[in-house]
Amino acid sequence: MAAAREAFLADDDAHVEEIARRAGVAVGTFYRHFETREALVAEVYRQEVAELCATPARLLAQHAPDEALRTFLLLLVEHAAVGRGMGEALDGIMATDSPVFDDARDEMARALDELLAAGVAAGLVRNGVEGRIVLRALGGICGMRAKGWKDDALHIATILYDGLRHDAAKPG
Repeated sequence: MAAAREAFLADDDAHVEEIARRAGVAVGTFYRHFETREALVAEVYRQEVAELCATPARLLAQHAPDEALRTFLLLLVEHAAVGRGMGEALDGIMATDSPVFDDARDEMARALDELLAAGVAAGLVRNGVEGRIVLRALGGICGMRAKGWKDDALHIATILYDGLRHDAAKPG
């Protein structure tokens, strides 16, 4: 999996032979584990999302809820950058009936819901905002194709974060 991720980031059109070479296995071994290249792409993406969505608990243990939320928003932008590095590879599974993207959006929205709820409970984040809405906003930002998109996305994520803290109910 690590070799595939590296190969896709270096060349999003990396061939099975290159991935197998990086992993130190024969092409036949690759196909015993993954039916198609697209199945490998989907699994690499699932792993990326699982790692990302496991971070809220750790962030909340290390930071105040609003800071944990800010950090996660920035991690979502980084995740989008990895996804862009796998652009053509991901496009291949988008053309199939794979539920990988729907599942990923659901997982990321749940992770955001956890962070938003913690922030609301602490009086640091405004109430009434769902993770799926924040995710849609970030999706729009990260979908920009212009040069310098990532710097703009990080800046806009910070503005979004500021808006999520505006009108938060301060504990009394």
